[in-house]
Amino acid sequence: MDFATIIGFVGGIGVLSFLIHEGGGLERYYSEHAVIVIFGGSITATLIRFELGAFLSAFPTALKTVFMGHHSNPRELIAEIAEMAQIVRKSGPVGLDKADPKDKFLAKGVRYLADGFDENFIRETLEKERDLNLHRVEMAGKVFRGIGDCAPAFGMIGTLIGMVQMFAEMSDPSKLGVFMAIALLATLYGAVVGNFFFLPIADKLAIKFAHDELNQTLVIDGVLSLRQGKSPAVVKEMLLAYLPEKHREALAEAA
Repeated sequence: MDFATIIGFVGGIGVLSFLIHEGGGLERYYSEHAVIVIFGGSITATLIRFELGAFLSAFPTALKTVFMGHHSNPRELIAEIAEMAQIVRKSGPVGLDKADPKDKFLAKGVRYLADGFDENFIRETLEKERDLNLHRVEMAGKVFRGIGDCAPAFGMIGTLIGMVQMFAEMSDPSKLGVFMAIALLATLYGAVVGNFFFLPIADKLAIKFAHDELNQTLVIDGVLSLRQGKSPAVVKEMLLAYLPEKHREALAEAA
């Protein structure tokens, strides 16, 4: 679970709630016109950009990846693969039958090793799964970024519509304040929806994409090295290339 995301959302909601409360209460900040323009407009415009399946799958993918996904540490993965290299050196790949890695992707690769699959099968299967997983995360990020980009634009559209209605009722001054409030609330909704929710999640998905690509590529190289029977020292030294220089030194000192 990503606590930074949860803390950010809870803190942001708290700030908005405080400002709304200080500004006179929620009833002053609700407008059906703004809700329809922002959510209806942003969602329909995003549907035009993407296929229906990609749009629908973006939300469960984002929920699983951003809020519920487990992010493995590359240093932990390297240490774990190095330990498995020791087992393979002593007992062969069959010795990994009782291994229970925390990372699901690594666990699948270790299962292939223990079952005796050949190197080409392991490489192709793991690379295909990595690429498909990354594709789903990438598409979810694009969908959320699309909605986040559309929301402020439709906020401006809602504002313009509200201003047209306001100028059309210039003969009745009592209605001017209502239409002005509607116009401003559309801009507010668009800014909040885009910049507080959809665009931050799109950025978070991009970060998760980079982390998953690095970790899963590391796992593939590590599993293939185990399949080739390389020594633990060679496996560890090869995988250290995935770490920044300062982390390599820290891992070497720990060893």
